[in-house]
This record gives sequence, C-alpha cells and structure tokens, in this order.
Amino acid sequence: MHAYYPTFRCIFFRSNNGAEPVRDWLKSLDVNERRTIGTDIKTVQYGWPIGMPLVRHLEKDIWEIRSNLESRIARVLFVTQPKLIILVHGFIKKQQKTPKQDIKIAMDRLKVLRGRK
Repeated sequence: MHAYYPTFRCIFFRSNNGAEPVRDWLKSLDVNERRTIGTDIKTVQYGWPIGMPLVRHLEKDIWEIRSNLESRIARVLFVTQPKLIILVHGFIKKQQKTPKQDIKIAMDRLKVLRGRK
C-alpha cells in the first residue's frame, strides 16, 4: 500500500492576539463554498507548484488560490515557507482585479510573520 502525503503543510495565519482571520472567514461561508475552497487548498498542498487557472502569483511573496463558487468568486491569499503554506487572507472577489486593499492586508500579515522569526 502506497501512502500519499501533501508536498506542503497548510496552516492559518494567526495574529498576535490569537485570531485566525482566514479560518473565521471560511466559517462564515456556506458548507458548499467551504468544501470548494478546501478542495482547492488541498490541490495546492499536494501539487505545489501549480499555476493558472488555480494559482496566480500576485506580488513579492503573495500568491492567490482562485476558487470559482456557484454564484461568486473567492480568493485565498497565501505565502510559502519551506514545506509550509500559510493562508493569510480570504475574501469574495467583487471586481476584475484583486483589490489593492486585499493585497495590503496579506502584505501586512506577512510582515507580522517575518517579525516573529
């Protein structure tokens, strides 16, 4: 019997006060949307590196997982470290381009992560 293991471990960003904003955002979605996003995250875990249409590089160290839900589009922004994917921001996309504010949130959380080293 052959076991398959993910290429990367996946964790949620945790703020200094213990909040996990991506986990909280996912919990706010309905079960089918959570399932779709979770499957997409798992695909990235097992298959990294992956390109379009599922994953796109945004800027610097920020990447996005592009999930197509039934009636809308979700994005989960993440960063990588050796053998680790850290989910730093999630949102429902409402316009063509990924909003600068959402990229800024991800960049700010990346700074928090780097400050912990």
